[in-house]
Amino acid sequence: MATQPTASVRRRDLLVAGACGMCVAAMIGAAYAAVPLYNWFCRVTGFAGTTQVATSAPGVVLDRRITVRFDGNVAPGLPWRFEPEVGSVNVRLGEVVTVNYLVINQAARDITASAAYNVTPLHLGAYFQKINCFCFTEQQLKAGEKREMAVVFYVDPALVNDADGAGVDTMTLSYTFFPQREPPRPVAASAAARPGRI
Repeated sequence: MATQPTASVRRRDLLVAGACGMCVAAMIGAAYAAVPLYNWFCRVTGFAGTTQVATSAPGVVLDRRITVRFDGNVAPGLPWRFEPEVGSVNVRLGEVVTVNYLVINQAARDITASAAYNVTPLHLGAYFQKINCFCFTEQQLKAGEKREMAVVFYVDPALVNDADGAGVDTMTLSYTFFPQREPPRPVAASAAARPGRI
């Protein structure tokens, strides 16, 4: 004959179930928070070559110069041509510079894409300050459309105080465009787009 669990056993089982439920909820919350927290960490520290965002020029321009090289890439399957208009510039620390990238949609349809970026050497990402940039903003190009996109930046004069940056005279800003998922079109709109169909 089975015995009924005592009140203390039931209470213990409820506590264990509650703890397990809270653990699962915490893991799900951590999974959702991981990407924004990682992005925030990279923006604050410059980790993984993440550049910084500035609202204005630093107000100080030093004589020390650094060469900034530019790189443009597209993800496989994205029929765009994307390249910097100049391969590199030699800038003084604190000097505000504008560089244009040229992008051309070589497809016969409209395409939306957005660009991710990084700076190498990675530890210099904290000193690359963007005032204006096209990255992480969806760019929609019509079939065959050509567009110039500018990045306005400066290299932070604080680089002179970084022992790791003392011997560095070149950095590379690299962008890669990735296609964005097209929003689904309503069935009625799809049917209307096909002539001769009712």
